[in-house]
Amino acid sequence: MKRFWKHAWVKEEQDGCTVMLDKRNLRTPNGRHVVKFPTKQRALAYLTAAEWEAQTENLKSHSLPLTSIIARGMDVLDPARAEDPAIREQVIDKLITYFDTDATCYHEEYPESLTSLQDAHWKPLIAWASETYNVQINTTTGIFAVKQPAETRSKLRSVVEEMDALELAALEKAIMSSKSFLVGLAVVKGALTVEQGAQAAHVEMNAQVDRWGEVEDSHDVEREYIRQTLGAVAAVVMDKRV
Repeated sequence: MKRFWKHAWVKEEQDGCTVMLDKRNLRTPNGRHVVKFPTKQRALAYLTAAEWEAQTENLKSHSLPLTSIIARGMDVLDPARAEDPAIREQVIDKLITYFDTDATCYHEEYPESLTSLQDAHWKPLIAWASETYNVQINTTTGIFAVKQPAETRSKLRSVVEEMDALELAALEKAIMSSKSFLVGLAVVKGALTVEQGAQAAHVEMNAQVDRWGEVEDSHDVEREYIRQTLGAVAAVVMDKRV
């Protein structure tokens, strides 16, 4: 798609803030919903407008991570707006499977370059989740899959089920990009900063880089992607921590 607008901006009214492309309301991909936020989410509206203002001649979907989260929440994960409300439960089912195979629960005993990063980024994360939600999280150094307690899965699922549409969309994006349920949850809940979340997600990659060196146009691109994505996630949920 070519850029058809000259200026992206925010129209502030008593009932909220609408993202505008010239004189048009910005709408979600299916065209059913105007991208409009409550006044308390004014900053989110301006950040969304900034994404569109930053677009060059050709629209690049990968450079609209914030918009993609918002559209996902409005079009798909909001039971009051979605064409198929059942999809929300299906998404939650899928996200919980990431906890079952969470890389942060599978620790190695060597080399030191890897174990030191695990100790620095994964163990505090597991301790936070365990203490915050009063659950037991099992880890392993073996080759076989670790089974998480049913009570833990149930508790963490209830946490996810309580999320509103935008928070759930942000969690989905964080989990899918970091490949970790616990990393995604911690970023959404503010227990990890964007940089800390990126470091936790890339423990294994960073250990490989330390040992074998960086692959140009691969490791550097992945580092940029995770920070951009988690940054969008943090922007979506920032009003919940103000």
